[in-house]
Amino acid sequence: MARPAHASDQTLIDLFLDMLAAERGAGDNTLSAYARDLTDFSNFLRAGRASIANADSDRIRNYMAALAQRGFAATSVARKLSAIRQLFRFLYAEGRRPDDPAAILQGPKRGRTLPKILSIKDVDRLLEMSRTAMHDERPAPEQLRAARLHCLLELIYATGLRVSELVALPAAAARRDQRMIVVRGKGGKERVVPLNDSARQAMVDYLSLRKKARLADSKWLFPSFGESGHLTRQHFARDLKSLAVAAGLRAEQVSPHVLRHAFASHLLQNGADLRVVQTLLGHSDISTTQIYTHVLEDRLKSLVRDLHPLADE
Repeated sequence: MARPAHASDQTLIDLFLDMLAAERGAGDNTLSAYARDLTDFSNFLRAGRASIANADSDRIRNYMAALAQRGFAATSVARKLSAIRQLFRFLYAEGRRPDDPAAILQGPKRGRTLPKILSIKDVDRLLEMSRTAMHDERPAPEQLRAARLHCLLELIYATGLRVSELVALPAAAARRDQRMIVVRGKGGKERVVPLNDSARQAMVDYLSLRKKARLADSKWLFPSFGESGHLTRQHFARDLKSLAVAAGLRAEQVSPHVLRHAFASHLLQNGADLRVVQTLLGHSDISTTQIYTHVLEDRLKSLVRDLHPLADE
């Protein structure tokens, strides 16, 4: 049994695991596997009087070599390296480290996993369930929570925002005449995302209920009493999974990140340009967006069949 990670390392690992659960919908087994791999890495660093906060590339290389000496298979080493890369990428993006020591390390080439996708029908079921809950007769605090969840769901499916961007939206985003919202994404980069009528109305309805609550004057659209001042991504993820079960879907099938995938995939299915989707998602590199092109295969085949001048010959 692996020893627990050092306290400061454990804090960083826990932050990373919380992100995996909230943004990527990682299940218990996945989270346990990441925890085991990263705890083992932390213990190795601690034996050499280092930590996750100050480890450099050489420390990571030494760990990879030590794994090979311990008899780990290449696939296991690659899995552990992937966990370490994701951890340091997360810490760098969150400002917990000034650099990413794992970025320059080379590992075995591995195929990219296609994102989980919800059908349009599945998303409609979620929206209908949240809409029904919002209009049910219930105590004011419960009605506010239902309206908040419906607003969150409408927004994430209408815009494809990252969950971290969504929960940190300012209250000004809910103005009745708002046609576009300015989003501050990764690296402080800003982008403009259009809103549809349904999302705008959901924000207005939610804000009218929020005015009656103790958090009415908050600068955040989704305020809370927590340290950040706004709803956490973990809280939204839990509420969303409960809604999924109520709608007849599997909890592990639905997460904020899956809804972001649904936004992109459904746009592409209906003819959107890949570059437009890249801009809306806030991807700096088109190669990141190209993972969604698998949804275009049937549409491209039908276009060739229907439009190519020699298709009938």
